[in-house]
Amino acid sequence: MPFTPSGFFCDRLIRERERRDGEGSLSKPLRFRGQDFATLKQECLTKKCLFEDDTFPASVESLGYKELGHKSNKVKNIVWKRPKEICENPQFIVGGASRTDICQGDLGDCWLLAAIACLTLNEKLLYRVVPQEQSFSEGYGGIFHFQFWRYGDWVDVVIDDRIPTFNNQLVFTKSAERNEFWSALLEKAYAKLHGSYEALKGGNTTEAMEDFTGGVTEFYEMKEAPKELYKIMKKALERGSLMGCSIDSLVPARFETRTATGLVKGHAYSVTAVEECKQSQHKASKVRLVRLRNPWGQVEWNGPWSDNSKEWVSLSKGEKDKLQHQSAEDGEFWMSFEDFKKNYTKIEICNLTPDALEDDKLHKWTVSVNEGRWVRGCSAGGCRNYPNTFWTNPQFRLCLLEEDDDSEDNEVACSFVIALMQKNRRKERKMGANLFTIGFAIYEVPKEMHGNKQPMQKDFFLFNSSKARCKSYINLREVTQRFRLSPGEYVIIPSTYEPHQEGEFILRVFSEKRNTSEEIENKIEADHPVPAPANAGEEREEDQQFRSIFQQIAGDVSTGRPVSAWGNEMEITANELKNVLNRVVSIHKDLNTEGFSLESCRSMISLMDMDGTGRLNLQEFRHLWNKIKQWQGIFRHYSSDQAGIINSYEMRNAVNDAGFRLNNQLYDIITMRYANEDMNIDFNSFISCLVRLEAMFRAFQAFDQDGTIRLSVLEWLQLTMYA
Repeated sequence: MPFTPSGFFCDRLIRERERRDGEGSLSKPLRFRGQDFATLKQECLTKKCLFEDDTFPASVESLGYKELGHKSNKVKNIVWKRPKEICENPQFIVGGASRTDICQGDLGDCWLLAAIACLTLNEKLLYRVVPQEQSFSEGYGGIFHFQFWRYGDWVDVVIDDRIPTFNNQLVFTKSAERNEFWSALLEKAYAKLHGSYEALKGGNTTEAMEDFTGGVTEFYEMKEAPKELYKIMKKALERGSLMGCSIDSLVPARFETRTATGLVKGHAYSVTAVEECKQSQHKASKVRLVRLRNPWGQVEWNGPWSDNSKEWVSLSKGEKDKLQHQSAEDGEFWMSFEDFKKNYTKIEICNLTPDALEDDKLHKWTVSVNEGRWVRGCSAGGCRNYPNTFWTNPQFRLCLLEEDDDSEDNEVACSFVIALMQKNRRKERKMGANLFTIGFAIYEVPKEMHGNKQPMQKDFFLFNSSKARCKSYINLREVTQRFRLSPGEYVIIPSTYEPHQEGEFILRVFSEKRNTSEEIENKIEADHPVPAPANAGEEREEDQQFRSIFQQIAGDVSTGRPVSAWGNEMEITANELKNVLNRVVSIHKDLNTEGFSLESCRSMISLMDMDGTGRLNLQEFRHLWNKIKQWQGIFRHYSSDQAGIINSYEMRNAVNDAGFRLNNQLYDIITMRYANEDMNIDFNSFISCLVRLEAMFRAFQAFDQDGTIRLSVLEWLQLTMYA
């Protein structure tokens, strides 16, 4: 479905209403694409048929768009089959879900499978994502469902059980047990969430970890890892955190290539255990070990502490049993912590809560989730390197109200974690979307401005440096960082690195104590300023000018009107108004305008037409002209180098000077509606915008009942069609 501004904002209103009704929680997840699992399953059982999901059909469209698209030879021999067509006695889960149930197929989604393997270590988390009591026997209807955290909401994704096969073998993820299918179906549900299987190619393990938990992720580069990294990893697994790691591939051509030690560069691994063991031959000696898993289900580390290495001789049988050591080509292996640090370049830990892993204490965290958008030409201002537009980015006020309980050395500080996540980039890959390079900065609000909920203006950012900021802008789905700042008010500015990049995001703020964050937006209102009267000389000159023009119009044979004297109740149509205005405006060469369009003049008449005739009398016209003169002055003030245009980023200031206070959503709409391809607004569009704003504010006030209006369909259409 093509994107339309009205469609987007309607969808957003619906989502907000759903949240008010409690939708989106774990206990009441949103129904993805409106599909209700229980209802659909019951329909299938009643009709004695197997479910076929028309929203994610067994077709090429669900496979992909490029390498797995219509023109690809890879998809020609793929056949979609149900498990009962693949093997005898298919099972959803065999003997409990475990990390060996995940073996990668012909899809570069090792990042997803590494996260699934981590998920199996925590039953509570696993069965939140993979609802139990699903099977291929009792109550089987060819329908299954899975639940994911999706940008602040939990969603329930329904699928049928038709899976891509080649020569009766699963093409993508499979289990080591041929008749087990939970992992393959989970992958399918995740593919549906993102639009296709191909959309899952390439990614970061943390992305899936967060989608399975709603947690918050922190990264550690091995070369900068803290001294207590082993303790951090140990504690993470004890707390149910999910943990992955990888070896960076500096040369793109060598992506996912095996090294001599059996490890794979540019590949995602799961960290499934961290243990410390006594070596029997060295009574005082202990060895720290890390267990990892390759999602391929094969290809393992062949160095010290690998499956058949001599180091295992130094451990007692009891220690070996504790580690569940076994020699099998299953993709899982042990290695020393020192070798782990030497070989891997990055580790990512997804915590269910933002508790610092260096600390032994557990805290209760509060989280606020804020949705936002960067809109090209309006609120996509880029980073601080672009001072003329940086200030137009969405702004979020953070109020740190209570300091931590464990502040040391008389330090009064508040701990919090900021997580900025860009939305839907993976789903939009088929349209050429890539991850933006994103980050954020935090500014302290001066005390004299505390409680003032107006957005900070350009000058504030020109003359104030940030109090804190993320370490770097990076092209990941989410950028996360932990901070400690003094109690007070702050402004968070999330942005892309480059300006003019359009997308949606969520900003999550986790805090240990009672703190708040919210988007800073103007209260929507209009003060309808009265235009300042022109001086007498100008009035007389314009009076004479209008009189002459009106007499020409009135005397025009084509109008069929007699010549009228100034002040009579002569009325003009939209076409005549266009002639009047354009002949006057043409005198002002600096406006660089081709004049007003007929549509603009129709909008002006609807604004000033008090008697419903569809025409303007001279009194109504003069009132309109006074407004246009005032708006013309504002336009000149913001016009770029007097070129007869306004940059769309300056439009919010111009609208404000005209007496209208709007929020970011409305500024976004104005930009999409009135700016040209170069993100500039000409004089005609500027006046049309202000005419529409004034007309709609006036209409709202006419029906206003305590900040809301109630209209019948007829009243709504009468109002909007004539505006």
